[in-house]
Amino acid sequence: MKFHLDTAEIYVPDSLPVEEALARTTHLCIAAHQDDIEIMSAQPILECFQQKDKWFTGVVVTDGRGSPRDALYADYNDDDMRLVRFKEQRKAAYVGEFSAQVMLDLPSKIVKDVSRNEPVDDLAALLRATKPQVVYTHNLADKHDTHVAVALRVIRALRKLDQAERPERVVGCEVWRSLDWMVDSDKVLMNVSEHENLQFALLGVFDSQIAGGKRYDLASMGRRRANATYFESHGVDATTGLSYAMDMTSLMNDAGRDPAQFAQEFIQRFAQDVNERIGRMS
Repeated sequence: MKFHLDTAEIYVPDSLPVEEALARTTHLCIAAHQDDIEIMSAQPILECFQQKDKWFTGVVVTDGRGSPRDALYADYNDDDMRLVRFKEQRKAAYVGEFSAQVMLDLPSKIVKDVSRNEPVDDLAALLRATKPQVVYTHNLADKHDTHVAVALRVIRALRKLDQAERPERVVGCEVWRSLDWMVDSDKVLMNVSEHENLQFALLGVFDSQIAGGKRYDLASMGRRRANATYFESHGVDATTGLSYAMDMTSLMNDAGRDPAQFAQEFIQRFAQDVNERIGRMS
């Protein structure tokens, strides 16, 4: 693989040659930052864990230099934080038995600049090398600018592929905003009831964020448990852990479809659901 930056990296936990590790990928997650993968894609990681015919590959687009820091890491400069976050991401890939972990090492300002083609070109090359069945990325209603930028670059990269090269499905997952607000029929449900120990371990390796003042581990596991309980108001819990996503496959297959309008359709269905319920009860 040849990326725009020479500092980009591909880590293969079981030391298989890179080309083979990428080619065996069945589930691919493309995320903005180190630890986003473990927050939003626990379900495909668990689905592939210890399986011979399913393999999860993670992609982190940005370099991690702008991470908040405190405690042990308070005096680390941006280059120090980049090294720490790369190391943490490798640890997570090893713990989760990923097929490969890719770090594109791009500055956030490049990813958020729509005129820059580097992220799209790198992602298109990765998609051709992996040919995954499913792609996971950020949802378009996320409130973090870089997350939304990554989702949009993923859509552009997917549209560059020939039809035969495209995955079967593309889903946008929750990180910086829960998708609990979506109407139930729009939600992609991802059952994460099993292997809570592994989920905690995957989140826990990102010490620079947790010790630095952000308890992503507790918050993510709490959200999964809350989703499972609050999903159904008139029945017992069917799961003990649940993550939500939105299906964005149509954005890949319809090059003329506007992502902003696509996101608005989910919001409009939510607004309609609220209005109808109030109307019935008034």
